[in-house]
Amino acid sequence: MNSEQRQLRHTIMFLRTSFEAVQHSIAGRLDDPLPCWLDTGMLSMLSRELTHCCQQAKPLFAPAVTEQLYIASQQCELLLRQCPGVLSSAVCHRQLTAIMLPLSSALQQIDTPAKRRWPWQRG
Repeated sequence: MNSEQRQLRHTIMFLRTSFEAVQHSIAGRLDDPLPCWLDTGMLSMLSRELTHCCQQAKPLFAPAVTEQLYIASQQCELLLRQCPGVLSSAVCHRQLTAIMLPLSSALQQIDTPAKRRWPWQRG
């Protein structure tokens, strides 16, 4: 894995962690009927970074990785179109999960060199 690929992988991990943090701190519980008051400014920034990752990934990673990033980006755009205050916390929670799942999938599909894997992942 070259330095561009490593940097992009780290950015994808940052985005995944950021969306997870948003889900835990802002979106509320999955069964919460109250409106979700998501910070659209922060979400817009994450969306722009995700879109940029999609563009960067095309020449660096397999099409399956790029496809997962594109799905996450589309889900993020959908969430942005529905914010703020239109969604219940439960729907917002599910929509954030719909962003995180393809990001996790993309990370799993990116090859990590054996020497950088945890000992139990080597094989």
